[in-house]
Amino acid sequence: MISINSQFSSGNIELVGDIEARPIALKIKADNQSEFRQWFHFKVNNALNQSLSFAIVDADKTAYPDGWVDYQVCASYDGQSWFRIPTEYAEGELRFQMDFEESSAYFAYFAPYSYERHLDLIHDAAQHEWVTHQVLGETLDGREMNLLSVGDAAAPIQAWVIARQHPGESMAEWFMEGFIGRLLDHDDAVARKLLQQVRFHLVPNMNPDGTERGHLRTNAKGINLNREWNRAQLDNSPEVLLVQQQMQQTGVDLFLDVHGDEGLPYNFVAGSEGVPRFDKTMAQWEQDFVAAFKATTPEFQDEYGYPKDAPGQADLSIASSWVAETFGCLALTLEMPFKDNANLPDPLTGWSSDRSALLGQAVLQPILAHVEKHLINQ
Repeated sequence: MISINSQFSSGNIELVGDIEARPIALKIKADNQSEFRQWFHFKVNNALNQSLSFAIVDADKTAYPDGWVDYQVCASYDGQSWFRIPTEYAEGELRFQMDFEESSAYFAYFAPYSYERHLDLIHDAAQHEWVTHQVLGETLDGREMNLLSVGDAAAPIQAWVIARQHPGESMAEWFMEGFIGRLLDHDDAVARKLLQQVRFHLVPNMNPDGTERGHLRTNAKGINLNREWNRAQLDNSPEVLLVQQQMQQTGVDLFLDVHGDEGLPYNFVAGSEGVPRFDKTMAQWEQDFVAAFKATTPEFQDEYGYPKDAPGQADLSIASSWVAETFGCLALTLEMPFKDNANLPDPLTGWSSDRSALLGQAVLQPILAHVEKHLINQ
């Protein structure tokens, strides 16, 4: 008999009614102590040579129902290689189907990045001669908050890159895997040039509890970490507080916060225009970084993105706004799509883990351009 299981890292789904019904009716579980829901990840068993249809029947009740428009579900037979399958959003339901060529298959909102893979990433990087590894403390569920620092501790420029404040945005940690891999490549001239001047502080997963629990947007207590930066406390958001404490020790000269966006099918950045201390110098930093990123890869664009905050109206509970205001540096939120990059569509994979990693590699070049133009000898 066909069965459905989600009892594994980042698993999330609920069977509604009879497994023999067609389509098979499913619901997404909300984050703990929260109304946020959108992330799903589950496995279907005993389905060889069957054509099965599914319906997430509460798709219109999720956090971002507009995100389902033109979205295609991710599927995998081995949990490693992911592809997109025919999907339709209609009458409040997300409907998809697949002809099974194997007995079992996984389905997910985006290619998952498990906590176990996160630990492997940390431990592999920590063996590198350029890397210092530190556990800043523990999450509410008792998981490690890992920090990788790369480069000379006495470097004049301190850069911070964090990812996955929202655990369902798994493309953010795929991005970090690509970023770290290139930064630690002895043969990469961009990485070696950067590390002559810059010490990088990297937090590949800001929300390991939410990752393991299968949350979309919050930590173990239902707290949205990217609304905690001006009020972080150990009993609600230790993940943010621990990182802030380390930032105060190192200082911050450049900051990137990596995310995924449910609705927009583009890669883009959101800046810090609304923070009280924003000035012409900070505006020039943003303009030059965007231009350098666009020149580096056609995957990045600036025609589509979020509306800019009015002067003085930024929400300082958001990481990039808080960092820009606190440290007076270039601070950006980088967004990637759950769907596809509409400028360079790939009907087989859509936006994918591999493309996320490549974008993580590519961002080293605009960082180098910013360092060389604006930070060296300032």
